[in-house]
Amino acid sequence: MHEWLGEKDDAIAEAAAVSSEGLDQSEVAAFRTRLMEWYRVHARKLPWRGVADPYKTWVSEIMLQQTRVAAVIEHYLHFMERFPALVALALAPEEEVLAAWSGLGYYRRARMLHKAAQFITGERGGVFPSTAVELRTLPGIGEYTSAAIASIAFGESVAAVDGNVERVLLRLTGRPEQATAAGRAFVRMVAGQLVPGRTMGTVERQTGVTAKGGAAQGNGARHGRTVAVNAAGDHNQAMMELGATICLPRAPLCLECPVYALCRTRGEHETAPRSKLRSREVAYLLSLRKRSVVTQVLLAKRPADASLMPGMYELPPLPLDAADDAMTEREPVLRVRHAITNTSYYVRIYSPLGPGDKVLRRAVPIAKNDLYWVKTSTLGAVPLTGLAKKVLQRLDVMAVRPLRRVDLEAETQATEPVRKKRERDVPAPVIDHDEDHDLF
Repeated sequence: MHEWLGEKDDAIAEAAAVSSEGLDQSEVAAFRTRLMEWYRVHARKLPWRGVADPYKTWVSEIMLQQTRVAAVIEHYLHFMERFPALVALALAPEEEVLAAWSGLGYYRRARMLHKAAQFITGERGGVFPSTAVELRTLPGIGEYTSAAIASIAFGESVAAVDGNVERVLLRLTGRPEQATAAGRAFVRMVAGQLVPGRTMGTVERQTGVTAKGGAAQGNGARHGRTVAVNAAGDHNQAMMELGATICLPRAPLCLECPVYALCRTRGEHETAPRSKLRSREVAYLLSLRKRSVVTQVLLAKRPADASLMPGMYELPPLPLDAADDAMTEREPVLRVRHAITNTSYYVRIYSPLGPGDKVLRRAVPIAKNDLYWVKTSTLGAVPLTGLAKKVLQRLDVMAVRPLRRVDLEAETQATEPVRKKRERDVPAPVIDHDEDHDLF
């Protein structure tokens, strides 16, 4: 049995079974204590945690919407290098913001983030809203995100309920998932019961007994360290952490859960059936050309009024019927699966067989003015769709940014000279219209 389960577990569990509606005061106190003891030991080290900058908290929360933590970390670090402060984001062109966001998907988030930065700098004098109610007035910020930012950055006692937290609360109270107003109200009620009041400051925590010479011994002076405390913000992050790492949607790690004794489900809970992903086959053209020592790739710009990813750059699409007619004597250079919202795309990438092969290019249903030759060395500064970025990197057309070990202290002390160096390192993209599109 897990170390967090103590002698009082049976008594607590018995008390937890008494009521099916909400939690009593003893349960609330026990839950908070056990959750925070666990969180202080097991919380993942993430670059947006422990920072006292609402801008960084805001960016991280927007990135984490419907996106896994592992996918966000590298994008967050890169984004912060490029836009280290609110004003830097507000003054940047939209295409530059989209380029930095490329690969995260749901690009409307980036556009709303940009618009909100411009609103704060232009209408609020650069002063960030500090309450959940005020934050809701910003573009792209809803109930959960406003509560998360207000509690983590400003200590407001407001519960932040995302999918992970909702799952924890339903299992804790033994309730099935209900997509009704009453079901949502119940989750909000329990979340509000558990979130502690506003408490911000620092406390001294003992870190062990240290003898002369620095080695941990049984006898010696007890040392401590100063730790920042934000009761509501820490609680909300701990709830998210519990749902993301222990109270998993499938096969939850119940015996490792710090609040196992309080849980009325102890396993998976009843959920509504999920809609199945739709499947769709698509094909794209990969066309490269050399201009002296420069390599260029042909890209298409999505219409500004497109329902998905407007204004982003992608590989030129091929109609499937044309692709089928033209593919009898060739194989795709790449096959890849790519999911967008509720659709799973099975993608085939084709290339011309040589400079004189014009069949595929003539099948592209894109106007000449919407096709561009782009230097491959500058693709990192172009707002590419996630699929285009994935394909170009898989085929070694686009460089892959190397993953870095996260030095939290260094990352949270980024300076303006670092940002300027980064700007010098990334050349401005050269995008030429497809003036000679029939020459390959």
